[in-house]
Amino acid sequence: MTLKKLFAFCLLLLCQIIMAQNDTINKLKEVVVSDANLKKYSASQLVQVLNDSVISKNASSLTSLLNFNTVIYFKENGFGMTSGPSFRGTTAAQTAVIWNGININSQFLGQTDFNTIGTRDFNSIAVKAGGGSVLYGSSAIGGSIHLNNDLRFKNEFSNQVFFSLGSYNTLSANYRINASSDKYSLQVNISRNSSDNDFKYPGTTDQRNINGEYYNTSMNTTFGYKIDAKNTIKAYSQFYDAERHFSLITPTETKTKYNDFNTRNLLEWESLFNSFTSKLKLAHIGESYKYFANINSELFTYGKVETSIIKYDLAFDVNDKIKLNTIVDYSRNKGYGSSIDNAKREVGSASLLLSHLVTEKWDYNASIRQEVTDNFGNPFLFSFGTRYQFTDFYRVKFNASKNFRMPTYNDLFWEGSGNPDLRRETSYQAEIGNEFFTKNFSVSLTTYYNSIKDLLRWVPTEGSGGAWSPENTDKVRAYGAEIVLEWRPKIGNNNFTVNGTYAYTVSESKQIIKGESVYKQLIYVPYHKLTGSVSYNWKKVSSYFQYLYNGDAYTTPFNNPASKVKDYNIGNIGVDYDFGKKNSYKLGIQALNIWNENYQPVTNRQMPGRNYTIYINLNF
Repeated sequence: MTLKKLFAFCLLLLCQIIMAQNDTINKLKEVVVSDANLKKYSASQLVQVLNDSVISKNASSLTSLLNFNTVIYFKENGFGMTSGPSFRGTTAAQTAVIWNGININSQFLGQTDFNTIGTRDFNSIAVKAGGGSVLYGSSAIGGSIHLNNDLRFKNEFSNQVFFSLGSYNTLSANYRINASSDKYSLQVNISRNSSDNDFKYPGTTDQRNINGEYYNTSMNTTFGYKIDAKNTIKAYSQFYDAERHFSLITPTETKTKYNDFNTRNLLEWESLFNSFTSKLKLAHIGESYKYFANINSELFTYGKVETSIIKYDLAFDVNDKIKLNTIVDYSRNKGYGSSIDNAKREVGSASLLLSHLVTEKWDYNASIRQEVTDNFGNPFLFSFGTRYQFTDFYRVKFNASKNFRMPTYNDLFWEGSGNPDLRRETSYQAEIGNEFFTKNFSVSLTTYYNSIKDLLRWVPTEGSGGAWSPENTDKVRAYGAEIVLEWRPKIGNNNFTVNGTYAYTVSESKQIIKGESVYKQLIYVPYHKLTGSVSYNWKKVSSYFQYLYNGDAYTTPFNNPASKVKDYNIGNIGVDYDFGKKNSYKLGIQALNIWNENYQPVTNRQMPGRNYTIYINLNF
């Protein structure tokens, strides 16, 4: 049976089950979240939610937001350049980015460039640590990042305008409008970011960042309409257009540039039938690029992938304590370009999820997923998690799962470097979390172990003059500990918020050296990362301080101690004043990298020294 026929059969069967149920009317919620399963089936894992107040204190890129507020390490190839995460010691392609419930990792790279995601286009951004392939498919091994546009069905009309001007002619602008009633909800976001990005290298007087300019424009539209008390239609749309000139390592290099154009469209129909909730999603995702090896030439290489997705989710509340979900999805993509000749891929899957509140103190969830692919076998995935609250202030969590990742088009077909014989990755992982909490304080300590077989990674090829190529590493083990803390003390009119994270990460690949098996730390995975922030609010004045420490990291597979990126400490400060009375009109200033630290997240990829930003944030 082909994937299409299998999906059509399952979808028809599920639709018949729904229509046979009692159609008692249930009221739809005032606030409709775009990815309800994240909360429902991730209780046994750590999920950080970063809301507007946190987003507004950081630069507009997703890299900046997560770098200063989470345990994730970023391999950023210069300010505004390509940026990939290492989550729990995994590669950038093992972190899934989920847009309103849909996996949007690039079909070319298998990952998302976090400098192409603007944070102000979303209501909230959630970070889930640990495996999630049962829910989100390929790539969700180290963790997942969730970009959410939620709908509010209430009488409301509001506008938000944000504009900032910083050093190196760095501009950021965002406009958001919300208009809604009890029948419809509309949200539109328009963003523009640009920079000359010609900063001087810290510690020098004459060397500058050359060919680093960039711009990007994005538009997000979210619309929901209640057809009646049982049915709601929701539409999500986004486009992103960008151009980046890649910074030079030496002034004599040839200048290059890269153009992105991405579109994402999602249509969802949600229906309620007594104890059943039905969700049908249709999505189309387009990604394309052009790379100019010489910006003075009209010659370029290119690639384009079109992906179509159909997903059906049937939730059944057995009773107040037991909930079931059946999810069936099918995706088909077609890629072509300079290095790809009409490549096609079809993937189907069926999942069953269970959530059970056994007592007020104990709950668990269990999930299975059967994946059906046309090229890389049919992996069977599972996840099990539980938590138990021992006291009013202490809770223990446990989670175990099997996850996977398929090779991407670039892994397989990239001209001169691709490897068509690559195998899919398989991961088994487990974690234990301890949570302590009171009304204004919480801290979590999580330890984890992850065993990965056939890890896909791009490594420098010996004797190739700096070329990289993909390979399957026989075995990788990643283990470590994470601490996440939040404290919100209040003294009179003085409000404080203290946040902190710490990660200790060991991620080692098995290698044979002189006939012996040894484990070596993966490149660009530091053993230590620490972040901290303190925010202070008094009446109309707000201020904050941010801190980031990244430990040193190896840059060669054999861990040559002479080839490391050095550790670094970064501090940012900011203050703003609200001039509004009925509405909010804030004027603020930020100083970034206040110690003028000279640092490189990637070898020879310089980051800016001390720089400044002034901004306005109007809400009316």
